[in-house]
Amino acid sequence: MLYKSTRGQYREVSAAEAIKMGIAPDGGLFVPSEEVRVSRDQLKEWAGLDYRGKAVRILKEYLTDFTVEEITECVSLAYNTGRFDTPEIAPVHKLEDSLHVLELWHGPTSAFKDLALQIMPHLLTRAAAKTGEEAAIVILVATSGDTGKAALEGFKNVPGTRIIVFYPEQGVSEMQKLQMITQEGNNVAVVAVRGNFDDAQSGVKDIFGDKLFNRELQAKKFILSSANSINWGRLVPQIVYYFSAYLDLVSQGVITLGEGINFVVPTGNFGNILAAFYAREMGLPVKRLICAANANNVLVDFIRTGIYDRRRPFQKTISPSMDILISSNLERLLYHLSGCDAERVREWMTSLNQVGAYRIDETTHRRVKEIFWSDFADDSETTATIRSAYKRYGYLLDPHTAVGLCVYDKYTAATGDTTVTILASTASPFKFNASVARAILGEEAVRDKDEFKLLEALSSASNLEIPAGLKDLNKKQVRHREVTSKEQMRKSVQNILNSQ
Repeated sequence: MLYKSTRGQYREVSAAEAIKMGIAPDGGLFVPSEEVRVSRDQLKEWAGLDYRGKAVRILKEYLTDFTVEEITECVSLAYNTGRFDTPEIAPVHKLEDSLHVLELWHGPTSAFKDLALQIMPHLLTRAAAKTGEEAAIVILVATSGDTGKAALEGFKNVPGTRIIVFYPEQGVSEMQKLQMITQEGNNVAVVAVRGNFDDAQSGVKDIFGDKLFNRELQAKKFILSSANSINWGRLVPQIVYYFSAYLDLVSQGVITLGEGINFVVPTGNFGNILAAFYAREMGLPVKRLICAANANNVLVDFIRTGIYDRRRPFQKTISPSMDILISSNLERLLYHLSGCDAERVREWMTSLNQVGAYRIDETTHRRVKEIFWSDFADDSETTATIRSAYKRYGYLLDPHTAVGLCVYDKYTAATGDTTVTILASTASPFKFNASVARAILGEEAVRDKDEFKLLEALSSASNLEIPAGLKDLNKKQVRHREVTSKEQMRKSVQNILNSQ
């Protein structure tokens, strides 16, 4: 299996090269050059496997220059009870006969990014060895909250790597910020950016695209790579949990093998729902992918109209990991649904960069609408959904998952579709404790309480344990205090690499 750029102006590369590079030199994203198809017999066989077994079967279809033994080793190192608090890794919880929650937050940082970022460092270091890379790999990350901590935790002290995380100074929750700025490790750096996530993300992309700067780094024995979902090595492990969730429902007798289901995915940068798309393309019986957005509803408008327009006010919400107006992974979807037309993808991305908007052709838009349905939830709807889910099911939702449930309710009201549906739950409710406690306990109960008092209040009210990774954050030393502008991010990278 080789990989090609969505913009068509770079050679095909191996999986190891794609993972090591992160983004193609022409600015495009690497995608598989061939389709991967899974038969019903394979699905039947996989239903009897644990999460690790399923992961090995799926990853070996895409990472063909890795041996099965190498993949098995990476999977075993990533998905175990030393790193995840449940042996199922990504369990499915029933809310109703037709609605189940896929819990993706049982890893060390209490967010779905752990499912990819616990394995990615192992894939990356092996990829570097396979390609004969002698330079240190510098992981650059722009985060809207969860990716940053998950990447830091995955890459800390990994030999031959450095990791630099940029986050919007006022654009993450206090808990997310504390998780990052207290991060330990001899190869890690965390920098706040004055601006929003799109500023941080575009700054990182600019650094990747600066050929002169990259040559200067290479002369100093550094090469850049990414742990954002623009990196195929970050995206491909996310395909696994959609198969795992489906096959868990088969094993439980909720659905029969081959029966179609829907997935609801809270969506910002489009990586998580794109992994579900790849699972569908492989042959997982998925009927609709329901794209749930918050008030930054650029994807809702795009799916409905075929026009992507980021020229709108940026909304700060209680679901900050979805506060995004430039959904990078959408480029991969457009490449596939346009018939792999790299020239058109280039035109659309150039228009997005120069004008702030683009319109796709009718045929491609029709294909998008055949697969995806989308709506959004504002903060008041999100809060109401957290409250109602707790009353109705006794189940605690974080704000991002609540956006998903609210949009699912809108979907069923609009379509009458009663297909069995799985809602991807992307973060522990404790990670956004102020918003969750306010929703279920009321304003008076949270007034004048800091994040850690709120953790205790939430735990007491719900009889749930506080995740270990969040419990004692206030006792950890703050190690990262740097703040920079978007324009000075390149300088920050230089200074950090010179000092490490």
